[in-house]
Amino acid sequence: MAFIDDIKRTYRQGSMLMRLILINVGVFLLLHVVALVAMIVNVPGDVALRWVEMPSDLGLLLRRPWTLVTYMFAHYGLLHILFNMLWLYWLGRIFMEFFSPKQLTGVYLLGGWGGAALFLLAYHVFPHLASANGYLIGASASVLAIVVATAVYAPDYKIGLLFLGEVSLKWIAIATIVIDLLSLEGGNLGSLGSTVAHMGGAVVGALFALRIKQGHDITRPLNALIDGIVGLFNGRSFKWQMPQWRPQSGTGKGRSGGQQPHRAARPADTVSEEELDAILAKIKVAGYDALSDEEKDKLFKASRRRQP
Repeated sequence: MAFIDDIKRTYRQGSMLMRLILINVGVFLLLHVVALVAMIVNVPGDVALRWVEMPSDLGLLLRRPWTLVTYMFAHYGLLHILFNMLWLYWLGRIFMEFFSPKQLTGVYLLGGWGGAALFLLAYHVFPHLASANGYLIGASASVLAIVVATAVYAPDYKIGLLFLGEVSLKWIAIATIVIDLLSLEGGNLGSLGSTVAHMGGAVVGALFALRIKQGHDITRPLNALIDGIVGLFNGRSFKWQMPQWRPQSGTGKGRSGGQQPHRAARPADTVSEEELDAILAKIKVAGYDALSDEEKDKLFKASRRRQP
């Protein structure tokens, strides 16, 4: 089908940010299709939901370990996924001005796991939650990790908001966290558990940015593992090779005109003239969006190398 082919092509040619958004939207649609089919055959509509959301019960979690990953890509409410994907798109684009696609994926996953860790801890430590069973679903912890990471790394980077004008990222992150805390509903255990998970994502985002400023990338081990697994499926032998990260020597300018922190540099391997010519030819024929993530990285390295 042409529609399916278009989606596949968009996924293959899109940035890592767009891939994360497409995965979330795809899972959302799939869950609702399954719920509709279940309703037709007189089966509870949440039958699929229970297999992707993460339970607070450790025994059940041990029987469904995949939910540690699936929960952060799954939504059921329309407003839930809408706001999460809008935040991911807006702040993810700013994140990508300073960091690489792999670091975006790493922060997304680590933020989700940080949220899951605090969620489990809360349900087994807080008396208010210890006697209940909860389920965690949604990308909120992962998205908040990206929001906070960007705000901590570039706190004075300004973006324009309707009716408010230019606002620094630090205030946007603070307002997001405060609104999240104020949205707690009295007696609603699910609301308390999800808010605790969101704070776990925020902690991971802040840790990533602070460690990057010290010259250490907490996403490196995870990305090295992912690269090794992907290579294994592509027919290569498994290799645990830690990617290198170095801050770029130049400085960038935010929209406010003020000086911004150093942009995170990609691995320092070189790009040949033949590769660059092929990439430029592809842009001329199909446009920049047709480039793969690897080709975009190579173009970025080549342009940086030619800067005086």
